[in-house]
Amino acid sequence: MALNDPQWGRRGNQGPPDLDEVWRRFNEKLTALFGRGRSSGGGPSNAAPKQFGGGLGLLIVLVLLVWLASGFYIVDASQRGVVLRFGKYLETTQPGPRWHLPYPIEGVEIVNLSQVRTVEVGYRNNVKSKVIKESLMLTDDENIIDIQFAVQYILKSPEDYLFNNRSPEDSVLQAAETAIREIVGKSRMDFVLYEGREQVAAHATKLMQEILVRYKTGIQISKVTMQNAQPPEQVQAAFDDAVKANQDRERQKNEGQAYANDVIPKAHGTASRILQEADGYRQRVIANAEGDASRFRQILVEYTKAPVVTRDRLYLDMMQQVLSSTSKVLIDQKSGANLLYFPLDKLLHIGGSPADGQELAPRAATPESAQQPESTSRSREAFRSRDREQRQ
Repeated sequence: MALNDPQWGRRGNQGPPDLDEVWRRFNEKLTALFGRGRSSGGGPSNAAPKQFGGGLGLLIVLVLLVWLASGFYIVDASQRGVVLRFGKYLETTQPGPRWHLPYPIEGVEIVNLSQVRTVEVGYRNNVKSKVIKESLMLTDDENIIDIQFAVQYILKSPEDYLFNNRSPEDSVLQAAETAIREIVGKSRMDFVLYEGREQVAAHATKLMQEILVRYKTGIQISKVTMQNAQPPEQVQAAFDDAVKANQDRERQKNEGQAYANDVIPKAHGTASRILQEADGYRQRVIANAEGDASRFRQILVEYTKAPVVTRDRLYLDMMQQVLSSTSKVLIDQKSGANLLYFPLDKLLHIGGSPADGQELAPRAATPESAQQPESTSRSREAFRSRDREQRQ
C-alpha cells in the first residue's frame, strides 16, 4: 500500500490489509502494463482469470530468461572448460566467453592448467611434522634413512584429470612414494644422503612421470625437491661419528696423495737424470773406445812400415805425457861423470813472479853459478864423444 493511499491514515488499529484486495490491485496493474482492458460486458467474473494468466506467463518468461542466462561462463587464458551433458563428457572449450545448456541438461568444470600444485611426501606443512610411514626407507646397503621431499606438478590433460582419477592428489602421492622407494632401495646410503641427492631427484621425476602417464592421470611432474635426508634420530649420534671418521680418512688420503704428488715427480726426475747421465757416459766411453781403436789401427800401419821409429816415437810421447805433470828432472849418468845441474823444479816455481826474477840476478854472480855453465858444457862434450865412439 502506498503512503498516499486515502485509507492509510483511517485504518489505525483495524489490523492488516485484505489479501484479496491486494491481489486484485496487483492484477490491475499487470493488466494496465500489457494494455489489456476489461471485457465488453463489464462483468468482473471473467477478468480475474485472464489477469492471473497474463501474470503467470510473464513470470514464466522471466524464469526462462534467467535459466538460459545461467548457461553463460568465461574461461581464462590459463584455464580450460570441460562441458558435461547429463554427466557425460561432451567437449573442452578454449579461453573466452562461452555458453552451454543450463543445468540440469549440461554443466561445466573449469580446470586451471597453469596452477602449480604441490604434494608433500614424508611430512605435512613443515619438515618437523614428519609422517614416519612415508619418510622411512631402506637403502641397498641395509640402512634406514629418513627422507622428506615435495613434488610439484601441473595439469596436462583436463579430461584425464577429471575422469580417470578419483583422487588425483593421492595418485601423485602414491606414485612419488613408489618411485622414491624404488630408487633408494637400489642406492647406497652415502649416495642418497650426500653426492647423489640431485641424481635421485632427477631419476624420481622421470620414474614418477612414467607411472602417471601409464595410468593416464593427465598430470605433468614439474619438479621434485629433496627437503631433508638424514638417518633416523635414534642413530644420529653414531652416524655423526661415522661421518667424522670418514672425513678423517678422506683427509688422510688427500694428504698422502699430496705427498705422493710431491715425491713421485721428483723421483721420476732424478731417475730420468741418472738415465741420461748413464747414456751420456756410455756414448762417451764408446766414442773414446772407437777413437782409440782407430788410432791404434793407424799406428799399427805406421809401425809395420818403421817399427824402430814408431816405437821410439811412442815412448817419447808417453814419457812427455807422464813427465809433463811432474817437477822432477831425469839425468842420464851412464858416463859416470859428475853433473852439476840447476834446481829446475825450484826455478820453475820461483820464476813465475817478478820478485823472484829479481832475486835470481845476485845469485848469478856467485862462484857456484859461474861454474855451472862450465860443467854443463863439459857434460855435453862427454856425451858427444860417447856418441861418436858408439857410431864408430
